[in-house]
Amino acid sequence: MASTPEDLFRYFDEIGVETSTERHGPVFTVEESRHLHETIPGAHTKNLFLWDRKSKFFLVTAQENTKIALNGLHRKLGAAGRLSFGSEDKMLEFLGVTPGSVTPFGLVNDKTQAVQFVLDPALAAAEVINCHPLTNTMTTSIKMADFRRFLDATGHPPLVLPLAD
Repeated sequence: MASTPEDLFRYFDEIGVETSTERHGPVFTVEESRHLHETIPGAHTKNLFLWDRKSKFFLVTAQENTKIALNGLHRKLGAAGRLSFGSEDKMLEFLGVTPGSVTPFGLVNDKTQAVQFVLDPALAAAEVINCHPLTNTMTTSIKMADFRRFLDATGHPPLVLPLAD
């Protein structure tokens, strides 16, 4: 069974990760979340759940304004052919989230490390990043050092790769 936001917050406590979380109305797109910048400082994220023709899954995370060229991304990732957006079923299976709530915190649900996590270097350089805590009605702020601790704890070391066009 997938973790809830409360399970995620307990996990953060268990691994010694500090976060702060703001509740807000549901936001489904980067554009819908822009108003949150006024009250939530730090780098805001864009997340894409993708897969290749051999059913290898990728979670790609970058700063929200990064223009990601999907047509050549498969070569950068070493994927088998062009990438497609992952289905809602696979998103729920591997990350425990639904469309509009895709987040790297969903990696807490990927117990078999079936998903390769890809992080843009511009976001990796941010001091604080903001992601949904498994639901799009909240935003959690986390320092990059703590975010990397989270990734290590879940067995998802990031592939840091430039994603911009």
